[in-house]
Amino acid sequence: MSKLKEILSEARDVLERVDDGDLTETAVLLAGGKRIFVVGEGRSGLVAKSFAMRMMHLGAAVYVIGETITPSISRGDILVAVSGSGTTHGVVWTAQKARELGAFVIALTTDGGSPLGKCASRLLTIPAATKQRREGERQSVQPLGSLFDQCVHFVLDSVCLSYAELRGVDHAAAYKLHSNVE
Repeated sequence: MSKLKEILSEARDVLERVDDGDLTETAVLLAGGKRIFVVGEGRSGLVAKSFAMRMMHLGAAVYVIGETITPSISRGDILVAVSGSGTTHGVVWTAQKARELGAFVIALTTDGGSPLGKCASRLLTIPAATKQRREGERQSVQPLGSLFDQCVHFVLDSVCLSYAELRGVDHAAAYKLHSNVE
């Protein structure tokens, strides 16, 4: 089997275990929120930023935690927190602080019993391998958390499609919000 087919097979196996209804419900929550914030570290952080970018194209008021222009988070806001292990210190701390401030926390992790999973208002469990390769995790030929990050990207793209449908945003409308100075 080619490397590409192995990667696709692994991703398919993980994604088929994610409930489509949970993703649609997540889009409904996002559509009803005041503002959306995202947080993640490393590659998971890049996936979170990718999601923020697409949500901006769909007309959402969205911010990336840690960027210089990110405002304070408050009651009625939503934080989307991404950590494969659910133990990444900065992500967990941000999620806990956001909850204290009255924000709704959507966590994407492999481990619902992790500190991130436990502080989530809504949990999206992605049953993929992480860099820790813990007992009971799905095996992967890919290094570190690649499988988790790939699957989170697909999951969040699915959420974006549902969000766009709920908000009546089509390709042409999203394109108008795409960068025009590149």
